[in-house]
Amino acid sequence: MLQIYTTSWCGDCKATKAVLGQRKIAYQEIDIEQDPQAAEYVMQVNGGRRSVPTLVYEGDAVSLSNFSRAKLDEYLRKHSLL
Repeated sequence: MLQIYTTSWCGDCKATKAVLGQRKIAYQEIDIEQDPQAAEYVMQVNGGRRSVPTLVYEGDAVSLSNFSRAKLDEYLRKHSLL
């Protein structure tokens, strides 16, 4: 299942979740402010940055900070989710 690492205040996270919801793509949301291990993971896959939203599907992580619908679509297509 697609995972999305977020924070409650992140506008890019809200935009990403809105697009996923419109497209009826199921995802598991993980708030890195509530889960220290998740925050560490996000930093690990993003070169030491707490970059959100970070999407992970089958071990492939991508940061969508500075939300781009084109980048989201590319990631979803890559994993046959779109």
